[in-house]
Amino acid sequence: MIDPVIFTIRIGGWEFPLRWYGVIVMVGVIVGSLIVERELRRRGENGDRIWDALIWVLPAGIIGARLWYVLNATLGGNRFYIENPLQIINIPQGGLHIFGGMLLGAAALLYYLRQNKLDPWIFLDSAGPALLIGQAIGRIANFINQELYGPPTTLPWGIPIAPENRIAPYADLSPYPVETRFHPTFAYEMLWNLIAAGFLLWLSRRYKEELKPGALFAGWLVLAGVGRVLIELFRPDQPKIGDLGISYSSLVAALMAIIGAVMLMARYKAINLKFAENWEEDYQVAGTAGPEEKPGGVKPSSVRKTGKSGSLIRKKAKERIAARKVKESSTRAAREKKSS
Repeated sequence: MIDPVIFTIRIGGWEFPLRWYGVIVMVGVIVGSLIVERELRRRGENGDRIWDALIWVLPAGIIGARLWYVLNATLGGNRFYIENPLQIINIPQGGLHIFGGMLLGAAALLYYLRQNKLDPWIFLDSAGPALLIGQAIGRIANFINQELYGPPTTLPWGIPIAPENRIAPYADLSPYPVETRFHPTFAYEMLWNLIAAGFLLWLSRRYKEELKPGALFAGWLVLAGVGRVLIELFRPDQPKIGDLGISYSSLVAALMAIIGAVMLMARYKAINLKFAENWEEDYQVAGTAGPEEKPGGVKPSSVRKTGKSGSLIRKKAKERIAARKVKESSTRAAREKKSS
């Protein structure tokens, strides 16, 4: 068993522990951001933008993850935070939920993009695989903390959980002795996320010309949602909705998958929805260089690429749009002919 605390700094009567959880989560954030940077550059955007965005996204993500955890626990009948409201801000005590981090983090990202007049789809599509990989890295911390495990199992990859880290009813050593092994649920989610991220990255390269803005993000919603619904089947620690036996996280994950599927169908005209009528056919690339920075270090990003490279990008974009329109017209004509 690995000690969750790497070392502790003591200053007078104060103690400042450095925990593996915090270190590994930050490694996941950095690796994920590096992937976003690379994906942005591959699409022609300034990859450095993600590091500027992190100034907004990271604090918002932490706050959102904490608030969602508290809300999730409270809805599940835990009155600890109602009776001890100051503990809500005691993040080192533990308790973060990825859904809240993604929700408030996404809101902060969209605010940053709006303020800098940047195309949200190019960032969201770049972030999809990165989120999965960053979350997979973070699951290593759950192994060290001996948390997010599943029910008992006799499978060869079952892991031991120390009695002090067990939830009810597994803390009772009579039916569940020390030798009991449990499903490594965190490892299942890690594997799912890595496979899903690999698939999205492959898809973004294999069908580079066919993929429209927002398609990869919608794919992330579907894969992340379906994966979480399956993982929740092995999460006895998650608060359930009344007597339904369904966790709140399962419900949110299912909604994610449904929204992603609807977005994909609307994106490729399988269904006609009003919000998708004017969906852009190509990314609006702001470029990698621009005029001098404004006071405060903010670069004016509404400037589009100019010159030879900009003209080439616009030319290719127009060609792709024209090709897609021809393809869609041919498909519709074929369908009409077949139906007639």
